[in-house]
Amino acid sequence: MESAIKTIEQVFQSRGANQYGTEAVTQLEHGLQCAQLAEEAKAKSPLIASALLHDIGHILDPGTASNPPSDSFDDRHEFRGNAWVKQHFGDQVADPIRLHVAAKRYLCTTDATYEQLLSPTSLKSYHDQGGPMSQEEIAGFEREPHSPEALTLRRWDDLAKDPDRKTPPLPHYLPHLSACLISR
Repeated sequence: MESAIKTIEQVFQSRGANQYGTEAVTQLEHGLQCAQLAEEAKAKSPLIASALLHDIGHILDPGTASNPPSDSFDDRHEFRGNAWVKQHFGDQVADPIRLHVAAKRYLCTTDATYEQLLSPTSLKSYHDQGGPMSQEEIAGFEREPHSPEALTLRRWDDLAKDPDRKTPPLPHYLPHLSACLISR
């Protein structure tokens, strides 16, 4: 198995039990639920991998995983996750990760009902991460090649916080990660 996949397994094993913000699920449960929603929607492997890994920036670095929450929920995890994922899986997996926070801002700005769907944690982070988008930001987001995938991922992200949802374990999703690895 490739070293990137081993790293993902180790990160989820060592820090996946950390609580996901103030939600009633862990980091691992949230990622697995998101990947399960992607799989149920018949998404292709790159988007399933994005769904699983979209918040890995929260736990990839042990220093960020152990820091207590501050007053701001904007830890820029989407950029940390994107940088690491891009090296191993390329833009098709990494770009929806980079864009999933912007996708929340986009949806809240362009859909009058979307903000009401956010959990309290997501609502706080929405405001901490910049709140409503300007017209320039909307246009910039819409020009992003992977913005449609990021919007789909965002919707799954907001649904993947159910403490009672049962998912397959992490090894179930490893073939999707393997299928997306960049050949070195």
